Amino acid sequence: MPGPNEALTAIVERGHPADEADALLAALVDGGVWVPVNEEHGVVFVELGDAPALPAYTSEAACRHWLPDAAASVWCDAVRLLDIARQTGVQTMAVFADTQWASVPLPLLGVTLRERGVRTQVEQTLRLTWSTHPLAVALRDAFAARILDHPAVHTVWIADAQWLETGNEHLLIHIAVDEGAKPAAKELLELVLAEDVPLGPDSPGVGMRALEPAESATAADLDERGLDTIRANHETGQVRIISREFD
Repeated sequence: MPGPNEALTAIVERGHPADEADALLAALVDGGVWVPVNEEHGVVFVELGDAPALPAYTSEAACRHWLPDAAASVWCDAVRLLDIARQTGVQTMAVFADTQWASVPLPLLGVTLRERGVRTQVEQTLRLTWSTHPLAVALRDAFAARILDHPAVHTVWIADAQWLETGNEHLLIHIAVDEGAKPAAKELLELVLAEDVPLGPDSPGVGMRALEPAESATAADLDERGLDTIRANHETGQVRIISREFD
């Protein structure tokens, strides 16, 4: 089980979260937080102003300090936090460290997850496998239809991603781009989700990681996993879809 999120603790404790918003969101994605639950294992919420908020703590000790009545706390990564937000409609998270706390809009966490990819302290236990989920199939077809309109994007891999420690699952999209073209990957994914494959309340989470040419070893590893893959040849205007479905 992951330990305290020390990077997030340091940011919150400095007391100026608005000035370090990008670093705070990155620390959340990298290290996760502890969320309190009741005796029925349901998530415990708190009131923030006039609306409910999801409380999150940088360590188990911080949770016991701030919310001693909670039955327990469970570690959640960014994908699980977004799942909770989708299921409950809560849009704000209150992140507590040792003595300070910060308010975090949960939609911003989703943006950071897609921009940075899912690179966390437990990435070595992230298992990527071929996905047959209808959403994965729809994403494959949508990327194939749009990839030629994005000349800096060359390959898209679609995988089911599962953390072995927590069992949390989501879809993870890797997108190979030209040097310095990571924004093109974000633009393509957001266009697909906005116009072709909108996510519903029951949809799995979707994360994205952009790969530049220097990360060719990661690309080669993805090719060996048998994932649904979309390759674009921008010189010939050809798109190739590689999928076990067609084998």
